[in-house]
Amino acid sequence: MDKYKLLSDSELVSLLKKRDRGAFAQIYDRYSMMIYYKINQMLREEDVSKDLVQDLFTAIWEKSDLIKDDVGISSYLYVASRNRVLRYIQRAKTKSDYLNEIGKYSLRVSDETLEKIDEKDLMLLITNEISKLPAKMREVFELSRLEDLSHREIAERLNLSESTVKKQVQNALKILKVRLSHYNSLGIILLIFLRSN
Repeated sequence: MDKYKLLSDSELVSLLKKRDRGAFAQIYDRYSMMIYYKINQMLREEDVSKDLVQDLFTAIWEKSDLIKDDVGISSYLYVASRNRVLRYIQRAKTKSDYLNEIGKYSLRVSDETLEKIDEKDLMLLITNEISKLPAKMREVFELSRLEDLSHREIAERLNLSESTVKKQVQNALKILKVRLSHYNSLGIILLIFLRSN
């Protein structure tokens, strides 16, 4: 198994597509906890979150040929987990006030609309809009959302005040929500996975 730890994500995906169980195990070890953390952050239901992670990785094994070579496995897993959370909310109509509101909103988007939006396109749209943010705002936002650092950790890393970091994140969210508002499903995904603070 040790040899797999040295492989890049793209090398692991290539082996996965050849039904290499060791590569699959390494991808699981590398990303399952991160994906679980992201899902459980929003659902706050450990058992459901674990089930969604297992479902996701089962699908990765069974449908590895659908993973596009030009999309990183981390991005693929992240977007695929978002889609599962969204579908779960639509089906379960979770009672949490926060999730319930998102669920009501998401019901207005047809399954057909969601199916038409390719996962790669979703990630490209989000990434593209983030790249258009002012440089410092983008850096702060990426540290907050992609690296999941706290405001304090970002402030220390960039030598900024916590209040400046908080304001930059809030401003980035406002800009992104406006820019992505005409993509209904993207709006939902952002609401679900981008923290409000």
